[in-house]
Amino acid sequence: MAEVSFHNTRLAFADKSNFELIRAKWLFRFVSVPFLVKVSSIKIRLAIKLGIPVAWALKPTVFGHFCGGEDINDCDFVIAKLGKSRIKTILDYAAEGKESEAEFDNTAAQIIATIEKARTNPDIPFAVFKPSGVARVALLEKVQAQKPLSQEEVKEFDRVKARFAEICMKASEARIPVMIDAEESWIQDAVDSLAEENIFLHNKELPLVFTTLQMYRTDRLDYLKSLHARAKAAGVIIGVKLVRGAYMEKERARATQEGYPSPILPDKAATDHSFDRAVHYCLTHAEEIALSIATHNEKSCMLAIETCADLGIAPNHPGVSFSQLLGMSDNISYNLAAEGYAVTKYVPFGAVQTVVPYLIRRAEENTSVGGQTSRELHLILTELKRRKREDKKR
Repeated sequence: MAEVSFHNTRLAFADKSNFELIRAKWLFRFVSVPFLVKVSSIKIRLAIKLGIPVAWALKPTVFGHFCGGEDINDCDFVIAKLGKSRIKTILDYAAEGKESEAEFDNTAAQIIATIEKARTNPDIPFAVFKPSGVARVALLEKVQAQKPLSQEEVKEFDRVKARFAEICMKASEARIPVMIDAEESWIQDAVDSLAEENIFLHNKELPLVFTTLQMYRTDRLDYLKSLHARAKAAGVIIGVKLVRGAYMEKERARATQEGYPSPILPDKAATDHSFDRAVHYCLTHAEEIALSIATHNEKSCMLAIETCADLGIAPNHPGVSFSQLLGMSDNISYNLAAEGYAVTKYVPFGAVQTVVPYLIRRAEENTSVGGQTSRELHLILTELKRRKREDKKR
C-alpha cells in the first residue's frame, strides 16, 4: 500500500495562489465564530427577501471559495484546474428548498445539462441532484406520512416521479452515474422509495443510480444491508454514497418538539463508528456495491485505504472513490489523488442568490462540526508560513 500523508500542504495547495489562501484563511476564521455566522445568515436571507443585492459581497468571498461559477460553463476553469491534479468534478446545481413547478423543471433541466456535459468530459465522472431541488418538501413529507393527497397533489407527485425518472434515464443512456442526495429523516423514506425505483430499473449492468446514506442516523446500516440483500436477489448492483449527515441539530430539535425518539446517533464517536462500519461493509462487497466515500474525516479515509489494501482492492478500482467538497479538505483530496486513488470534488454552481441556501448550510456545518474549521485554518496557516520561508530563501 502506498504511504499516504494528509499533512503535505505543499501538494494540497499547489494550485492555490497566495490570494486564494489568504481569502480562505479569513473565511474559516469567520465561520469559526457561531454568532457571526448566525447573524450574517439572518441578514443575507432578509436581504434576498427584500430584493437587496448581495452578489457583490458574496461572489468574491464565500461564493468564490465554495462554488465553481454562476452557470455550467463558468465551471470549466475549475474542472480543468482540478483535472490537472487528477481530481474529478461532480457538478452540483446547488438549488434546494424551491417551491414552484417552474423552478423544479429548471433544476431538472440543469441537472440533465450536467449529464450531457459529463458525456463528453472524462473529468466529470458523476452527476448529482438534491431531491428538494425537484420536489416540494411539504409534499414529500405528506407522502411519507401517508396522508391523503388531493387530486392536484397526486398530479404534482406524478410530476416529481417523472423528474426523477427523466434524470435517471438520461444518466443511464449517457452511462454517467447520478447520485441522489439525502434529505431530512421526515422526507427521506419518500426519497428512498423514489431512488430505489430507479436503482432497480437502471442498475442491472452498471451502478448508474446512487443513493446517499447519512450514517449519523440510527437505522442506516440496517437499511444498507437490506438494500444490498434485495438488490442482490434481483441481480442489481447498487451505488451508495456514504456521508455522516448534514441536519443533526434540526433532526434532534424536531424529534424533541414532536415527541419521538431522535433518529440521530447520540454522539460523534457513534457516528464515526457507524460510518466506518458502512464503509467496511461496502468494501467487503465491492463487486456488488459501488461506493463513494464522501467525508472530510482523515481517520475514516485512512481506515478505508487500509481496508482496501487488506481486501486487495486497488486504488484505481472502478467502484470505489473518495469525495470532498470544493474549498474543503484539499489535504485529503490532493494527497489521495497523487497516490492514484479516485477522488472527486463536489463543485456547486448557480446564480449567487440561488446558491445562498447552500452557502449558508456550508457555513453552519463548518461552525457545528468540531475540529473541521480549526483543521482547515491550521493547514492554510502552515502552507502560508511554508511559502514565506521559501520566499526568504530565494
